[in-house]
Amino acid sequence: MFGVTSLLGIWIVGVLIDCHLRTLTLASTALFGLAAMALGVAADAPTVIYIAVATWGLAFGGAATLFQTAIAKTAGDAADVAQSMLVTAWNMAIAGGGIIGGVLLDCFGVAAFAPALLVLLAATLVVVWAAKDHGFPASPR
Repeated sequence: MFGVTSLLGIWIVGVLIDCHLRTLTLASTALFGLAAMALGVAADAPTVIYIAVATWGLAFGGAATLFQTAIAKTAGDAADVAQSMLVTAWNMAIAGGGIIGGVLLDCFGVAAFAPALLVLLAATLVVVWAAKDHGFPASPR
């Protein structure tokens, strides 16, 4: 389910990214938040789990493309350096998420994941919303 909807997310982003980069980034973050909330509230309902996992896949599928496009457009001539920094930050986030996730799981159990993720996604929404001019520059037409 996650893989299929991730492919759909990649396709949607590929079709719309040139004209709707910031909107897609906001929508992806919001969908990811809704999926996390659903998993946190109704983790014992199979239908909710399937819908949440499908929504998570849809939101996550195009995320890398959204980040790479935003950073390349923002960096301009320094796009190569910015892409290298993005890859490093992405890998650090994956490693840090594994470590912090392990600590959360050990100390509080799986119920801690949804609230922790929602805090991070709320911060992400604030940053993307505030970065309208600098993080998502208008494309020259």
